[in-house]
Amino acid sequence: MKPETSLTFLGTSTSTGVPVIGCRCNVCCSDDPRLTRTRSSIHLQTPDFSVLVDTGPDLREQALRENLTQVDAVLYTHAHLDHITGFDELRAFCWHRDAPLPLYGSAACLAELKRMFNWAFLPTNVYRGYVKPDPIETAGPFQLGKLTVTPVPVIHGSIETQGYRFDYPGAPSIAYLPDVKTIPAQSQALLEDIPILIIDSLHRREHATHMNLTEALATSGQLRARQVYLTHLSHELDVTEAENELPDHIQFAYDGLKLNFPLDAPA
Repeated sequence: MKPETSLTFLGTSTSTGVPVIGCRCNVCCSDDPRLTRTRSSIHLQTPDFSVLVDTGPDLREQALRENLTQVDAVLYTHAHLDHITGFDELRAFCWHRDAPLPLYGSAACLAELKRMFNWAFLPTNVYRGYVKPDPIETAGPFQLGKLTVTPVPVIHGSIETQGYRFDYPGAPSIAYLPDVKTIPAQSQALLEDIPILIIDSLHRREHATHMNLTEALATSGQLRARQVYLTHLSHELDVTEAENELPDHIQFAYDGLKLNFPLDAPA
């Protein structure tokens, strides 16, 4: 079997999850499994690293569903609650490791993690199996084995937010932008002609801090992305209807979708 990298969509929902508590809309009442969504997160597996992006409140459910048993590093996009409040579930990935768990994020995001989960960062946290974080500020590109990770700053309301670009030798480059309203020019330069773009597409109507479907499609065209997956979706968007409007190279992501890349695939 050829070695490969893979990307799994652990969750593809906006902050409410889908179905939404108390909602009786067609999407929330649907029995289509693609319309049941947990909070947005991905897992990237290379031959030598298991990388988790964000730790939302559904992390335990996601890890059990995907049989995720090892995490070597966690990347954070920003400190909104739907992206960090599963932090304590990281204990399950620390029970059999002695080294601290690297956590990558902006200075602002790491500061919020330290504020909310202060117990984990204290010098008194010496018990085996507890989360022992190694916070690392993402000041520029960094390596996780052969995987090059490049932070991609984006605009998402007033909170400091970044997506990530992933480059692994022999595999197509991937950009992950789950929470974004606009992309600054310097960040666009990191994304032009990207083989795989995963981008925020909340719903059809205008939103102050997220791209809607129209904006996501326009942005992917401007970047000349070759393959596009739309994520961070709300219950207002019935993808079973809207998917008929999409070009062939664009599709809605769903929980559990896995992308596999043999390492001799064209970059």
